[in-house]
Amino acid sequence: MNKIKMTTPLVEMDGDEMTRIIWKQIKDIVILPFVDLKTEYFDLGLINRNETNDQVTIDSANRTKELGVAVKCATITPNAQRMTEYNLSKMWKSPNGTIRAMLDGTVFRAPIIVDGIDPFVTTWKKPITIARHAYGDVYRDTEMRVDAGCKAELLVTFPDGSTKKQEIFTFQDDGIILGMHNTDKSIASFARSCFTYALDIKQSLWFATKDTISKTYDHRFKDIFAEIFENEYKDKFESTGIEYFYTLIDDAVARIMKCEGGILWACKNYDGDVMSDMLASACGSLAMMSSVLVSPDGKYEYEAAHGTVTRHYYKYLKGESTSTNPMATLFAWTGALRKRAQLDGLSELEDFANRLEKASIETIEEGTITGDLKSLLKKEKKEVVNTENFLKAIATKL
Repeated sequence: MNKIKMTTPLVEMDGDEMTRIIWKQIKDIVILPFVDLKTEYFDLGLINRNETNDQVTIDSANRTKELGVAVKCATITPNAQRMTEYNLSKMWKSPNGTIRAMLDGTVFRAPIIVDGIDPFVTTWKKPITIARHAYGDVYRDTEMRVDAGCKAELLVTFPDGSTKKQEIFTFQDDGIILGMHNTDKSIASFARSCFTYALDIKQSLWFATKDTISKTYDHRFKDIFAEIFENEYKDKFESTGIEYFYTLIDDAVARIMKCEGGILWACKNYDGDVMSDMLASACGSLAMMSSVLVSPDGKYEYEAAHGTVTRHYYKYLKGESTSTNPMATLFAWTGALRKRAQLDGLSELEDFANRLEKASIETIEEGTITGDLKSLLKKEKKEVVNTENFLKAIATKL
């Protein structure tokens, strides 16, 4: 048959371990037989990042700025054990963090809804999307251990050389100290991405911080969101029939457990990291979670919300069959293909992305599943298959 044509390539960012294996299987089984795929390939596997001094990550982010759409495989952020395992020259930073900073983007994550897999929170009837600020805070912090008797001070040096100093704490015992920052520019980009995305998906936006405790840091987030909403988005929200709602983070957590869903919940960097994992677990699995990084100027990077599935990879290296759920990685591909199609006016490619998602969901609903869904899917007849056969079942349905 004639393959579906593309005109502009995607930026393709390959990754590590089991997800790298699944990445190739998805392409070979459910994309390449149907699509004349055009990508610009960047190998973000840890070995190549080490060999290129992480330049490959920077190059992939820059190319994403130019082409507008990227799809990324899960990657390793190394710790001390990985330093030895991969013989690394440096403990390289998270490639996700690097890409998010370079694109100045916000991460939006939402569960992949399947009939028969019910959220553990019974009030949730509609998907909840988490918007995570992707810059600063503890992810760009400076920290150190200090000895008893030390006095920690916050020192700011102004452009004219003058300084401002504030005592943080005088240590009677050994301790630790952390400094973190954010910028008005990044917070404003976060706000605009959230307001724009809320309008795109036509869902009300919640935003929450702890400004009663952090009266300068968190309050700055609150003020910037409020100012941008009033000046740029209020009329658009009203005409769309959605609302913007601010509250404290603890109040938001209490409210989210009682709401029916169907809202976009904006969180600061760490809050979004934690709450998106909570949401994924409550809806079944991190492997059933879509994730997209959106920049304020409309650049998109789609990725899986989970890690590289190291445990399954070690089994794979021993020649053992693994039943790893590929849905999050598959939906990264469909999201990127759909957005590329929308930007390029390719209705056939957009239709393919929609049909691939539908075939994937129906395959699960009809009882062909990976091992992680066995206890979650409420269906009497279930067949647990390995990853390759799961993807082949989807291809057959396509």
